[in-house]
Amino acid sequence: MAVEKITMPQLGESVTEGTISRWIVSVGDKVNKYDPLAEVMTDKVNAEIPSSFTGTIKELVAEDGDTLAVGEIICYIETEGSGETEATAEAPKEKSAQASAPAAKSQAPSAPATQEDADAPNKRRYSPAVLRLAQENNVDLEQVKGSGAGGRITRKDIQAVIDSGNIPTADSKPAATQAPASEAPKAASAAPAAPSAPAAASAPKAITQPVNVPVEAGDIEIPVTGVRKAIAANMLRSKHEAPHAWTMIEVDATNLVEYRNSLKGEFKKKEGYNLTFFAFFVKAVAQALKEFPQINSMWAGDKIVQKKDINISIAVATDDALYVPVIRNADEKTIKGIAREITELANKVRAGKLTSAEMQGGTFTVNNTGSFGSVQSQGIINYPQAAILQVESIVKRPVVMDHGMIAVRDMVNLCMSLDHRVLDGLVCGRFLARVKEIIEKMSKENTSIY
Repeated sequence: MAVEKITMPQLGESVTEGTISRWIVSVGDKVNKYDPLAEVMTDKVNAEIPSSFTGTIKELVAEDGDTLAVGEIICYIETEGSGETEATAEAPKEKSAQASAPAAKSQAPSAPATQEDADAPNKRRYSPAVLRLAQENNVDLEQVKGSGAGGRITRKDIQAVIDSGNIPTADSKPAATQAPASEAPKAASAAPAAPSAPAAASAPKAITQPVNVPVEAGDIEIPVTGVRKAIAANMLRSKHEAPHAWTMIEVDATNLVEYRNSLKGEFKKKEGYNLTFFAFFVKAVAQALKEFPQINSMWAGDKIVQKKDINISIAVATDDALYVPVIRNADEKTIKGIAREITELANKVRAGKLTSAEMQGGTFTVNNTGSFGSVQSQGIINYPQAAILQVESIVKRPVVMDHGMIAVRDMVNLCMSLDHRVLDGLVCGRFLARVKEIIEKMSKENTSIY
């Protein structure tokens, strides 16, 4: 028999970690190669981790809700081997894991689990979530009793110690039980080095810190899901790093409303999906981005990266989460093509079938806040993009026209949040003015949906 490791894969460009949303397998389950092991969330998208081997699940190193760096071990699988020892079978993979994530090596002991203490074989095999929580709260793991398999300490064990207020620290250990100097660093050596983090490494930490909120009779406590944690981390990082500025422009969409309403019935019958107002707005934004490429940029520390492709991220909400799939090369697509992609991506989100690849590569975000009645809002930038545009509700309002005439028109507000490190008000004002001009000229006479 040989024991193989499964590590956290890199599920997209610039992805450095993933959160175990749900284990699909349990210890003792037999799996085939490519069978799904767990659902993992990164950057607000769920994906499945497949098995690289056929065998039996020996140990789940991470728990539901644990966040691990790319390359860190999530589980062990026992496979049919040809006389190889566990150490021999793991050696090549250990080297590979070290190259991609130096923290991985120190997480798993080099000796087989059968050689560990019989009463607590897993006590010193700590998950990254356990280590992080213990280090943040100065908890001595040597003094915590684990409730997991083989005495393994879980995140719940650490949280229970913190909640009790009686936190065991290295200083509080009784003298009689102090380890010899040569053994003292055991817990520290088991802790993986912090994974290479983005610039705002301290931002996500604030999310995991326990907050003392009084819970009274009738209150409902709702556990924070992996998806919600990722949303919180990304939004916090955006607000922490990007200096947000905000601007708004008012657009007369009367001609657009008349044109779209004249087409929607026949279009739905012919194409099988809706021709939404949002498709027209995405098209207008993509056209304006082509004329103002500065907006289609990202902050990169010592430089600003102006992106060649115009890939529009669109926000799609479910009851408990927000996803941001991408319409690639939106400037090259027709209004019909954009409408089709909006429908397909939204359906995938709601069916839980959106892939990580469909979330990657966005350069600018357009959010359809008007779909739930909003008329003015300030969006948080979808980091590392430089701006986000909120399309508000189209509402009928009396408007003063030329020569003092008053008419009822279909008006819409476009609200834009921008990263002031990358963009200034002048270029953003010109960009919004161009979007306004494009929308106000959309009509049967000069706009084709095909």
